Amino acid sequence: MTFLGEMFMQLWLAAVLAAGVLTAPADVERRDSGARSPAGAARAEGRQADFAAAAREYGVPESVLLGVAYLESRWDANGGRPSTAGGYGPMHLVDAFPAEATDGIGDALGDPRGDEARPMAITPGGPPASSALRTATPAHRTTLPEAGRLIGVAPTRLREDPSANIRAGAALLASYQRRPSSDPSDWYDAVAKYAGTDDPDASRAFADEVFSVMREGVERRTDDGHLVRLDPVPDLPGGESAEEDWWAGEENTDLGWAPGADAPRSAAGTKAAGGRAECPSSLHCEWMPAAYKRWGKKGDRDYGNHDRLTRERRIDYIVIHDTEGTYQGIPSMVRNPKYVSWHYTIRSRDGHVAQHVPTKDIAWHAGNWDVNTRSIGIEHEGYLAKGGAWYTEAMYRSSARLVKYLAAKHDIPLDRAHILGHDNVPGTTPGTVAGMHEDPGPYWDWAHYFDLMDKPFRAARGGDSVLIRPSYNSHRPRFTGCVSGDASKRCPPHGASTVWLHKSPSHRAPLVLDIGKRGGRPSTYSVYDHSARASTGQRFAVAERRGDWTAIWYLGQKAWFHNPAGRPTAVPARGPVVTPLSADVKVYGRAYPERSAYTSAAYQRLAPLKYRIAPGQRYTVGDTVTGSYYAANAFNPARHVTTTGTTRYHQIQLGHRVMFVMAKDVRLIR
Repeated sequence: MTFLGEMFMQLWLAAVLAAGVLTAPADVERRDSGARSPAGAARAEGRQADFAAAAREYGVPESVLLGVAYLESRWDANGGRPSTAGGYGPMHLVDAFPAEATDGIGDALGDPRGDEARPMAITPGGPPASSALRTATPAHRTTLPEAGRLIGVAPTRLREDPSANIRAGAALLASYQRRPSSDPSDWYDAVAKYAGTDDPDASRAFADEVFSVMREGVERRTDDGHLVRLDPVPDLPGGESAEEDWWAGEENTDLGWAPGADAPRSAAGTKAAGGRAECPSSLHCEWMPAAYKRWGKKGDRDYGNHDRLTRERRIDYIVIHDTEGTYQGIPSMVRNPKYVSWHYTIRSRDGHVAQHVPTKDIAWHAGNWDVNTRSIGIEHEGYLAKGGAWYTEAMYRSSARLVKYLAAKHDIPLDRAHILGHDNVPGTTPGTVAGMHEDPGPYWDWAHYFDLMDKPFRAARGGDSVLIRPSYNSHRPRFTGCVSGDASKRCPPHGASTVWLHKSPSHRAPLVLDIGKRGGRPSTYSVYDHSARASTGQRFAVAERRGDWTAIWYLGQKAWFHNPAGRPTAVPARGPVVTPLSADVKVYGRAYPERSAYTSAAYQRLAPLKYRIAPGQRYTVGDTVTGSYYAANAFNPARHVTTTGTTRYHQIQLGHRVMFVMAKDVRLIR
């Protein structure tokens, strides 16, 4: 930019800001009417009006402002809570790194390899100290104080007042724009800078997704009840970079890739074995390798933090996790050979993807060795008990693009029998069931996630089973356990992907029991307790219907959920089911081979879980596999042994978690 151009830009911004101070709208509480208005027909209200007013005030095209905010926060206020990066409000204005985000990567804690043949001590290396987390990776730029100065508003108000937050975000975005323009396509560089990172590739990826959202359009009701709509901008061309770049240390660098173009990125479409990330060409991914080395004293040596293979492996699942901590700690975690591992991590703020373990290798992420050997694990920066706060659109879109790519590459069906939450992975033995993890939890928006993968959950004609599908934005069931120190306090109302299951068709009826997870203790409404919950996309066999209630077969019992015709929480579905051939059919957490199959590896005892199913009950089938066990008890993968038997298993939706039954014990009904 020339000196005169820069001076003109500064004068324009100063004029806009001065006018904004003089004409700032009064602080009047607005409430959304809930009605959908045709574009341009009725005067905007609530948060929609806040975006429109801020866009006018600071000369930002409204579609650009809405697109940036949607990718950052899905237009949610998140109750004034900070993100894992310390960002606040709909515009995700970043303040100091939050102290609560320095607790380590909680999802990895206590989650060993899940292989009884070589038990792993829980977190043998320990999580890094808080100080290490603060300096582990470069933090995003702090933007909240600067935005506050631009509009003359104190930081405290920007954290708590969504309207002021939107105004400040609009002023900040305008300050990044080189030339005044009402054309959205001219704002590409300003949007890229708003990503808040010094990584040019990550910034471009963020801007690309914002422009994609603008082209598609979106409508959503926010976490605090406002209906917001971004009308599509279908003729929006690819954005073009300015001649100069704003990243420190780089001069005259062209961004070089227009949004929407399907061109290779710096780490795309290559093999991790060559030191590059495995990603679709439209998604920038970083290669951040996990440790693979021996450790310990002679006679008591081990290695970590994953298993390498000399050949390709069969992959049946992709497991979705959340970190329960900050992205800041990821590098030190994955480089620790005494720790656990996973294949990918996705950052909350901008959807940045890092790969740590090649997909052909086995990461230690699921707490179930059978699932580990047949899965890819993806961690998402966030917390399950924070009402879905900071499960951002940027994160959802990057993850959906990655999962769709991996599913196609490895021939994995895009359904909830194969795209699992960590909370859907079964325990391996009766003793491990209670300690299995609950992430990503009920606030993960499974329906939206599958929509982004072009695999929406649709009703099937004449379906003889049901697919759980409540409306995420309007379905706000009761939960407890979101407030530290008060487990009984109700969580703030928020959209959720699960339904509660009762012993009889009444909201007053007790929740069904989970004998494996809780023994004889009652199930609870805790956000951490999925004993009596069914999740969006899961398919269950129907046991009975009464009025507005539907019963499904669940953990060996009838489980009732509210499913009124006028506001359904499930839709008809079709698919195979099994029914037991005798009383007390056993259920397993692993599909291991029979004893006689072990000729080169030590026999692995197949322990049934506490659950039993009986004739007359039906359970949906997600897959059928032959029992196998991969013995990886040596640093040198050439010494690993695969044992394959003849026992066939059906994977069934027994409860909230998938489990296995032997094919000989049930009748398959297609």
